[in-house]
Amino acid sequence: MARSFVIKVPASSANIGPGYDVLGVALSLYLELEVTIDPSNDSITNTDPNNCRITYSEDSEGYDSVPLASDSNLITRTALYVLRCSNVRRFPSGTTVHIKNPIPLGRGLGSSGAAVVAGVMLGNEVGQLDLSKQRMLDFCLMIERHPDNITAAMMGSFCGSFLRDLTAQEVERREIPLAEVLPEPSGGEDTGLMPPLPPVDIGQHVKYNWNPKIKCIAIIPQFELSTADSRSVLPKAYTTQDLVFNLQRLAVLTNALTLDPPDAKLIYPAMQDRVHQPYRKILIPGLTDILQSVTPATHKGLMGICLSGAGPTILALATENFDDIAQEIINRFTKNNVQCEWKLLDVAQGGATVEQL
Repeated sequence: MARSFVIKVPASSANIGPGYDVLGVALSLYLELEVTIDPSNDSITNTDPNNCRITYSEDSEGYDSVPLASDSNLITRTALYVLRCSNVRRFPSGTTVHIKNPIPLGRGLGSSGAAVVAGVMLGNEVGQLDLSKQRMLDFCLMIERHPDNITAAMMGSFCGSFLRDLTAQEVERREIPLAEVLPEPSGGEDTGLMPPLPPVDIGQHVKYNWNPKIKCIAIIPQFELSTADSRSVLPKAYTTQDLVFNLQRLAVLTNALTLDPPDAKLIYPAMQDRVHQPYRKILIPGLTDILQSVTPATHKGLMGICLSGAGPTILALATENFDDIAQEIINRFTKNNVQCEWKLLDVAQGGATVEQL
């Protein structure tokens, strides 16, 4: 019998000022998969060795460049990993996946994290594996080792997260992924066909409250910046002074964003950072000027401002005056010959979802 469902996964912003590799917030911009499994339509999928036909909406990000082969596309490749961990070799006959993706690629809004979460949920749903969200999170973290984006996208809301240390027994199979975006197998033990199950509860997280009066303005420059390139400029070691600076602000920020009314005098300084933003200015023209010049004193309603994830997107938190704040940041980027668009987003409380049709 044919069945259809829709998977929705929110974008996310990581770091949130001092919370480098710790904080993540889910945003109301959704990657969507429209999935149909109809064995009577196997003729349209039998050209794919894994029984899956992928299509993209023409207005989706990456429409002209994202691979459509099921063993190359990040979403379906992730789903195959999940299925094969349960000894299911391929998708059910007649599986079609139509993808709508408004999340900009390589801009610091969690596009790869959303794809990995969508892929794990796809594998769980087509295989009818009945995995909990916490267990699906383990599969996600075997593929992309950034719990801040992954946790926010899967669980929703505003999260703090970390990865626990794995035991020697848990990593005894050499080919266990443990790296970003499903690298090619290195263990020589046929990882692709018989991958090991992920350890249990790899990632730990907590959800913080978020005052709904605070909206997220995402100012998105029109150039990509890979996480690898953005991480390459960071130092290998930090001073105690800089680490304490971030830890102090992190402790305050997670509570400050819950308070009502929102207090810009508390939130804005608590979003300062000395761990990643100062080093990434060489990759993002105008970053220092923007972070220092756009303040609550100059723009009513602004609560705080930071780099979103690895960048180059700027995330501004505000309660009003959204257009003026966005235009000011866009104008400063324009002075550096960088064109931008902007989106006003809410916090996506529910995280990733599946709706049966």
